[in-house]
Amino acid sequence: MQVIFAVSDVRQSAAFYEQAFGWPRNQRIDYSNYVELVVGEGSSLGLYERSGYAEEVGAEPVLVPPDGVAPAYLYVRVDDAVEVATRLEAAGARPLSPLVDRSWGERAAWFADPDGNVVAVAQTELVAA
Repeated sequence: MQVIFAVSDVRQSAAFYEQAFGWPRNQRIDYSNYVELVVGEGSSLGLYERSGYAEEVGAEPVLVPPDGVAPAYLYVRVDDAVEVATRLEAAGARPLSPLVDRSWGERAAWFADPDGNVVAVAQTELVAA
């Protein structure tokens, strides 16, 4: 699976996701206006500069206001949600919903990246307190 976000600054966004998740760049797909990060086997996150994104899809991506967020989110399951949530904040993510146990059996938190794209981190294997 591949998810592609429209972003204002491809290099800044790539650095954000590399710092937060440790996802490496796909060396074959690393251009000035588009970068892919390898999320897992067969999955990637594409970061596409806004004007290139608009040209490719035939429509201008909506600008997210500074206090708003995009209407969809990337939900990432991780081994240690506390560690990744800390790295997200250190990378500059805006916290949206705290890391707490959720009714569906996962501990999850939501954040906004520098462009207002929403990213959730979740941990399935909960550690007994």
